[in-house]
Amino acid sequence: MEFHGWGRYPRIEADAAFPLTPSECAGVVQRADSLIARGLGRSYGDSSLASHLLDTHRLDHFLAFDESTGALTCAAGASLDEILRLCVPRGWFLPVTPGTRFVTLGGAIASDVHGKNHHVDGSFGDHVAGMELLLGNGERVVASRTENPDLFHATCGGMGLTGVILTATLSLRPIRSSDIIETTIKAPDLDAILAAFEENAAAPYSVAWIDCLARGRQLGRSLLMLGEHAGDGPLTVQAAGALPVPFDMPAGLLNHATIRTFNTLYYGKALHARHTRRIAFEPFFYPLDKLAHWNRLYGRPGFVQYQFVLPADAGAAGLRDVLERIAASGRGSFLAVLKVFGKGNANLLSFPRGGFTLALDFKAESAAFQLMDELDKIVLGYGGRLYLAKDARMSEATFKAGYPRWQEFEEVRGRYHAIGKFASIQSRRLGLQ
Repeated sequence: MEFHGWGRYPRIEADAAFPLTPSECAGVVQRADSLIARGLGRSYGDSSLASHLLDTHRLDHFLAFDESTGALTCAAGASLDEILRLCVPRGWFLPVTPGTRFVTLGGAIASDVHGKNHHVDGSFGDHVAGMELLLGNGERVVASRTENPDLFHATCGGMGLTGVILTATLSLRPIRSSDIIETTIKAPDLDAILAAFEENAAAPYSVAWIDCLARGRQLGRSLLMLGEHAGDGPLTVQAAGALPVPFDMPAGLLNHATIRTFNTLYYGKALHARHTRRIAFEPFFYPLDKLAHWNRLYGRPGFVQYQFVLPADAGAAGLRDVLERIAASGRGSFLAVLKVFGKGNANLLSFPRGGFTLALDFKAESAAFQLMDELDKIVLGYGGRLYLAKDARMSEATFKAGYPRWQEFEEVRGRYHAIGKFASIQSRRLGLQ
């Protein structure tokens, strides 16, 4: 079968197993020379691609839910969408969520995903109480902050390279309404958006769309969206139906002219310097989920998402250099998202660190790859790093410079029988054993 990540680049032919039970998972692991676990395929690049795949999305059952504390235990193949459908009507919400609800619990842990509230609540793994893993030798072990903590901190953010996550216990957040109070602030340039983030640091959720083709005095013009849970109201989850993109769009549809036009219109839609409204949580957290298969907009060749983080003290200068280079290239992205990170955690390969993160989409073509090579040098020069869950082309040298604890990660993998058993196209490209 052909497989690819959400960016649809690269594409590979692979064999896949679809186990229904942990025992079947163990059999798959023992028979395979090497493999990687795969959930719903929403990581963008090649982190869940290998010649042999263990598909976990059928392991989606719920095991326990304490409605008095919000402690939820379920199999790792359960999606965030399924968790929301269970917990929201009962007054609970995900403690951290990425930009789509169609990822599995195991994938969220393996990527240690972050959301619009990292500056307040950290990463997904910070809210995982513990998990059960299937090791490369067939053994099933528990990993938490107190039991096998080295394995726990290697697995959260470890991109599936320590073992197969079977189950996990997640601490949910209490809410009194599923609605969000959203405030949009219009920022005319980079200095203004960075100042707006600082002025609104106490907001529970914050994210900015940024016009990465704007130049000169408008460099970095943005729309900052702040959010908080409403104090009262409905506890509902909207249906998952979405408008379809039924086929691959022409490769030339997204070009300098169309992206510039989109960016101008999107920035101009904010008619006021500041506007507040009450909305359902779905359009605030998951705007792109309303467009099914939106990855087809980039055509058959696919796209690469490029996300990096810069430390806080280098954020303004680094972002300016990156934005100026992108604007000069004319290869802008209409999906350009800027967020603030709080301090990092103890997980060995977790992406977030205190500072600013910018995510961009580029069509998978040679000129874009050359541009990203240039951006790598800027990011590393300012002490930053790239996000593994979005990566499809980072070099081994760039990875090892950005993740200095990679050797410690390999040592943990060696202790728990992962080396030689769990590997992806990405891990081999990055020089991991």
